[in-house]
Amino acid sequence: MQAIKSISKLESIVSKELWKKGFRFRRNSKDLFGKPDISIKKYRVAIFIDSCFWHQCPLHAIMPKSNTDYWIKKLARNIERDKEVDEYYKKKCWNIKRVWEHEIKNDLEKVIMELGEFIAVAQEQVKRDPKGSL
Repeated sequence: MQAIKSISKLESIVSKELWKKGFRFRRNSKDLFGKPDISIKKYRVAIFIDSCFWHQCPLHAIMPKSNTDYWIKKLARNIERDKEVDEYYKKKCWNIKRVWEHEIKNDLEKVIMELGEFIAVAQEQVKRDPKGSL
């Protein structure tokens, strides 16, 4: 597991595309709960890019055949942690979005368009309600 990088290639691809579109953000903010892959505090936006293996995508999740007890616990805890992070941001009136690895690989342009729309909606919400009492 030492070979696992803190920033994946997919995060880099999505980040570059969003940056080209003019969005400004932070990557893997250590001061935010769950270290969102992309965050915009000003608009209360947290975006997570979830790998199909580590976050157990319902379409592509594969359970390793060896050491299954370890992997079942490990991957179940990842799913549980994702739910905890989602709840945390919902309680704080943040806009949270999760993007699956396969969505990016299948249609990057669509993902970037959807993320752009997601950020724009969050921006409008903050303009209407700057205190975050949505």
